[in-house]
Amino acid sequence: MRMVKHIVMFKLKDKTPDNVDSLVNALEGMVGKIDSLRFLEVGRDFKESERSFDVVLTTHFDDREGLESYARHPVHQPVIQLAREICHPTVVVDYEI
Repeated sequence: MRMVKHIVMFKLKDKTPDNVDSLVNALEGMVGKIDSLRFLEVGRDFKESERSFDVVLTTHFDDREGLESYARHPVHQPVIQLAREICHPTVVVDYEI
C-alpha cells in the first residue's frame, strides 16, 4: 500500500514564543477536521542553530488526491495565510512511500 507524506518546515520572521505557539496551535488545530488527513505531527526545534527551521509539520495521506484535497480544504486555508504572514522561508517536500 502506498502513502503520501507531506513535510513542511517553517522559519519564523520574528521567533517569539507567541508566534511559535500561534503557528503550532493552528497546525495542530487541523487534527480531526480534514477527512483525507491521516496523520499530523508538529515539532518545535530545540537546537536553534543557524541552519535550523523553527517548526516542522509532518502529515500523511492515502494518496495524491488526499493531499490535493487537504491543500484546498477550508480548514487549511487560514493556516496557510498565517504561515505566509509570520514565516519566511518555508520548505516543502511531498513523496510517496
